Amino acid sequence: MSDYRIVSFEAVAQAVSDLCGKAACDLPPDVLDRLRQMEARETSELGRDFFAQYLENARIAREERMPLCQDTGFAVCFVELGDRVRFDRGTIYEAISEGVARGYREHYLRKSIVNDPLFDRKNTQDNTPPVIHLELVPGEKLHITLAPKGGGSENMSAIRMLKPSDGRQGVVDFAVETLRKAGGNPCPPTVVGMGIGGTFEKAAFLAKKALLRKTGDPNPDPRYAELEAEILEKINATGVGPQGLGGSVTTLAVHIEFFPCHIASLPVAINVNCHAARHAEVEL
Repeated sequence: MSDYRIVSFEAVAQAVSDLCGKAACDLPPDVLDRLRQMEARETSELGRDFFAQYLENARIAREERMPLCQDTGFAVCFVELGDRVRFDRGTIYEAISEGVARGYREHYLRKSIVNDPLFDRKNTQDNTPPVIHLELVPGEKLHITLAPKGGGSENMSAIRMLKPSDGRQGVVDFAVETLRKAGGNPCPPTVVGMGIGGTFEKAAFLAKKALLRKTGDPNPDPRYAELEAEILEKINATGVGPQGLGGSVTTLAVHIEFFPCHIASLPVAINVNCHAARHAEVEL
């Protein structure tokens, strides 16, 4: 076992517990910066008032250690696990689940998860199980990003299996249509993650992962960066505005991730996040 790095179960659990509190109370600096940038572009007086309230809410949450939103979300974790990492007991799944249960209890966060989606719908009482996306990487790295996902914005997400002939315009139209129909339900201004390509489930994963990018940073591929900018402009032209009450800023940013796909397919997924784009990360 000397060829492996040993990480303790307790260290992972406590780190995840800490992430739960941090993600719930500390809006990331990139999101705050983007809110300030887009506040300057908002033409509606009511919309600007909302932006001021968003920023004040973030200040109160940070200073008073109170959740940014009453919906403290489904605990979604993105994990990069080095192939030379081993644990002193249990598995990474068990350690993260313990950390989520502990974090939501110790930080007094609302527990929102039911044990069965259709029949019993009994609250699990500790916000578990979390959703864990695990990626095996070379080396001794263990990096965990926690992105709590509220139900209101998640419910406005969508996926469509476009035809390849629908092309770029089909992608743009689907995105604009989805955000227009969402209206005020996801607490706009939103951050929009899009996954293009892969398969049905891969596109949905890419859309959620796209939300982790620094808010407003363009895709490194200039073709997709241009597409992001076009979709953002057209969503904001819908006039939905902050909280769905009209204005020039409906969405703060559009982030696209893409993947190769089948010759007969063009999967497109849209994962909608509210203006409180919460996430926190740690490397152990």
